[in-house]
Amino acid sequence: MAKKKWSSTTADTSVQDKPATLKDLLRPEILEGLKAQADAMKAEEQARKDALRAEAEAARKAEEKRLENDFGHLLEKSGLDWRKHK
Repeated sequence: MAKKKWSSTTADTSVQDKPATLKDLLRPEILEGLKAQADAMKAEEQARKDALRAEAEAARKAEEKRLENDFGHLLEKSGLDWRKHK
């Protein structure tokens, strides 16, 4: 049995046949305003993340400095092989 070849004439669609999107329906100045607002929100989120990272880094450094002055912590951290320091 031979296979039938289907024609692809129905697959041809033009731009007018596609449904209108929200981007097409909005005025350009509204679209630009929305893009600017989205960029501003992204910048605020990035600034917030940077501030949190800097705060965490400062807290880590403060904790490290506090532990450097704690004799018990230094004793636990140090190696017990004192022969290498003779």
